[in-house]
Amino acid sequence: MPRIQAQALLFDMDGTLVDSTALVESTWGGFCDRHGLDLAEVLAFAHGRPTANTVSQFLSDAELAAAETRRLVAHEESETTGITEIPGAREFLAALPRTSWAVVTSAGRKLAEVRLAAAGLPVPDVLLSADDVTHGKPHPEGYQLAAAALGADPASTVVFEDSEAGVRAGLDTGGRTVVIGALATFDGVAERYADFRGFRITEAGFPRPGVVLDVPAPIAVAVARP
Repeated sequence: MPRIQAQALLFDMDGTLVDSTALVESTWGGFCDRHGLDLAEVLAFAHGRPTANTVSQFLSDAELAAAETRRLVAHEESETTGITEIPGAREFLAALPRTSWAVVTSAGRKLAEVRLAAAGLPVPDVLLSADDVTHGKPHPEGYQLAAAALGADPASTVVFEDSEAGVRAGLDTGGRTVVIGALATFDGVAERYADFRGFRITEAGFPRPGVVLDVPAPIAVAVARP
């Protein structure tokens, strides 16, 4: 089996650890209905980015954008219907030392905690949310801060992502970037897996505070935009 060795594992949340697709699409669908926008276009931009960034991209009125952001966030924080784990995520995280992994998400902290709990996943000791960074994805700030919080060299981390913006952030962090899910093209190169089934921890605490994983063969190794 292929092997991954890292000082720390850094995970995106939505689409990587948590399947929130139906809720995300319905939430943005309401936003598009209210403002006469194309849902496919909005979803393509929104994937992996903070809610406020997406709203401001499509609404030029700053006051309206702020009100819509509050509305969308409040809805998402109160609704968990259909949220599940990405297959294999719960078992995989449960086997990891808590000092070896973090979540870096474009969601706010409260929303992140709500969705992790709804999917039956643990809230990590290190959780970097949209509330904790100045620059959201595709900027690597969140992953850089998470690596520092875990005492890891960013170049010795593995970032797990599912979105184009997130993959860009992972690659710019300097470590290894792994795609989870169906993302087929983006600006970069990474290996891709359907989910976490088949991931197995073979060593923990080596090199400290890291882990060594055996993983199945990837769906693809070079996944680059044509």
